[in-house]
Amino acid sequence: MNNMISSAESRYNQWVREHYRFLLRSAWALTGSRAIAEDVVQDCFTSAWRFRDQLRDPAMARAWLFQIMRRHAFRNIDPAPGPALADEQVEEAADPRHDALDQQLDVVKALARIAPIHREVLVLYYFDDMPTALMAEALDIAPGTVLSRLARAREALKAALQGPTRPTAPETAAASVIPLRKQTP
Repeated sequence: MNNMISSAESRYNQWVREHYRFLLRSAWALTGSRAIAEDVVQDCFTSAWRFRDQLRDPAMARAWLFQIMRRHAFRNIDPAPGPALADEQVEEAADPRHDALDQQLDVVKALARIAPIHREVLVLYYFDDMPTALMAEALDIAPGTVLSRLARAREALKAALQGPTRPTAPETAAASVIPLRKQTP
């Protein structure tokens, strides 16, 4: 009996070692907060371990875990992206030797200003090097849809990087998200 518990515990620990960094990066990019991302990943592993029998193909573990993490992340996403991330202080960013870090933070802040549906494809493709076929599985969409979302997400990220969009008056959370298409008058 003790061997069974030890074996299950070692399997769980191996799972965490293999997928924690991937899930944390993805959750952080989706939520815009490291603290929330850590909670999301912990909830993800708890749920995934409880329902591990539902994973049919161990080779698909990363995509399956991403689906679970994504559901937990969307429950925790701040309805007004951007300001919460901007308020987080990163001491190293003030050091002139950390220009690369400043640029990375600009990208993370810009990611927080685009729609979550586009943020997640960028994170999976660029941060986690996930192939589009696996992304399609993780997001439960067609591979062609992944490619079109990537194209639209790149456009939205480019617009977000060109300058922050700060609402001048209190507006809805949707107003702070960079639109994908130009609005027609």
